[in-house]
Amino acid sequence: MLKHGILGLLNYCDMTGYEIAQTFKISLDFFWKAQTSQIYRELQALEKNQWVGKTLVHQQGRPDKNVYFVTDQGRGELLRWLCQGGLEFGPRNPMLMKVFFMGEQSREENIRCFQELQERCRAFLEGLGPVADYIETYSACLNDREQALYWNMTVEYGRKNMQMCMEWAKECIDRLEGRAV
Repeated sequence: MLKHGILGLLNYCDMTGYEIAQTFKISLDFFWKAQTSQIYRELQALEKNQWVGKTLVHQQGRPDKNVYFVTDQGRGELLRWLCQGGLEFGPRNPMLMKVFFMGEQSREENIRCFQELQERCRAFLEGLGPVADYIETYSACLNDREQALYWNMTVEYGRKNMQMCMEWAKECIDRLEGRAV
């Protein structure tokens, strides 16, 4: 899916690999993590498939850089992927796999695990704060500002998901502490 994320970003505007990595960090990172090395590997594969091209830009006093762009074939692949099978929700959840077997640990250890989960969710929610500003900035660069509507939908999903996870973790703690049945 990383390849489709890169195609999607390049569909908005041409970017260097560094710019793609930075855009992932400030706009997609809350639901899709990508290391810079993964992005560059994927760019090579995309170029081999002729889904992206690149232009070498010479710079004075700095190393030359490659600016990537999506090709017609790449845009076709992006649209094919978007139309394929609707939205998916995966059945695998590593967190729930662990919870299923947590009876092997003490209640105290498990309470700590759920408290840590709550803290990670809180931190995640705080990290979503500046995303609205990024969305506004990036959408101003596009001819079709409706794209921002969909970007905001992903942020709202992230918020609601983290809020639900925090509530669930609290309920689990309450059960383990004997405050709820």
